[in-house]
Amino acid sequence: MSETPHEYPGQLIEQVRTAAAARTPLRITGGNTKAFCDEPTRGEALSTTGWAGIVSHEPSELVVTVRAGTPLAELETVLAGQGQCLPFEPPHFASGGTVGGMVAAGLAGPARASVGTVRDYVLGARFINGRGELLTFGGQVMKNVAGYDVSRALAGSRGQLGVITEVSLKVLPFAPAEATLVFELGQHDALEQLHRWGGQPLPINASCWVKDDTQASAPNLLFLRLRGAVAAVEAAGERMLREAGGTRMDNAQAGPDWALCRDQRLPFFNAPSADLCLWRLSVPQTAPVLNLPWAQLIEWHGAQRWLWAPASAAREIRAAASAVNGHATLFRAGADGAPDLARFDAPSPAIATITQRLRAEFDPSQIFGQPA
Repeated sequence: MSETPHEYPGQLIEQVRTAAAARTPLRITGGNTKAFCDEPTRGEALSTTGWAGIVSHEPSELVVTVRAGTPLAELETVLAGQGQCLPFEPPHFASGGTVGGMVAAGLAGPARASVGTVRDYVLGARFINGRGELLTFGGQVMKNVAGYDVSRALAGSRGQLGVITEVSLKVLPFAPAEATLVFELGQHDALEQLHRWGGQPLPINASCWVKDDTQASAPNLLFLRLRGAVAAVEAAGERMLREAGGTRMDNAQAGPDWALCRDQRLPFFNAPSADLCLWRLSVPQTAPVLNLPWAQLIEWHGAQRWLWAPASAAREIRAAASAVNGHATLFRAGADGAPDLARFDAPSPAIATITQRLRAEFDPSQIFGQPA
């Protein structure tokens, strides 16, 4: 656990107060491992990396409190030493990611559909608002609900409400057993099977359907990860293999493959062409096969769908997502950066109003999240 000078939060507060007084923007940074998937912002850099360290960890209470600049890998190592983990599997993308960036980005990995996302595990937080005030919301236990919604609002806020300095997170023990099953199924059949199994009490933890279009003879494969009690995993695995005719992977091979999926390092995530963009479609789990002419990788039991397509396809892709009550995000831009294309769909009027009110309350001088 790293030690940092006690006065460092004071330096952050002073930087925010100076910026607020001059009404000059600030650009919050951590490890800069997720900057590619957000709208570019401008202003003087405000780095949280100097404010690192694990404040407290109560393994028996399943709670850890961490400073925002703490490397994510460091936190996961400490938790693993106690047989615990962040069950939502935050993606790393590259080395150097921080806990504050994890919360601000609000991104989760393969298990998200089964265990929840980042905000479901945020118990409390401290952050510096646009006035330079250090605020505390929530607590270290679920029953302490004072300001709980504000703590959760920071998850996925992308630095638009303030500078996260510390978070308290709920953690969970590693599952006693794990198994990865593989089925050769086309996209339609894979989604149908996922919907069928999803309505049953099976310990399905993660799923990934993909077809490697770089090889003409490559099969359509559905990967399913089971986690839970030993007896439950074994019984479910045997039953599902009988029903759909799949095979079971060795955990020594499957584990690294799921980590590659989490960090977008599978072959699918290598851009087929420099001018293509990676699109993320968030749709209901029960959404059917989308009528789009690009290869897809599907996670979260059908709820998250990735595809490579040109920026010029934005209208078609967003219309397809909207038609099934979903939305599309430009996750990785092509070589030209797609400067004229919005990363995110326009929010609904209700969400836009709530967002504006939150930002006006916490950042009245509008120094955070200013577009570049």
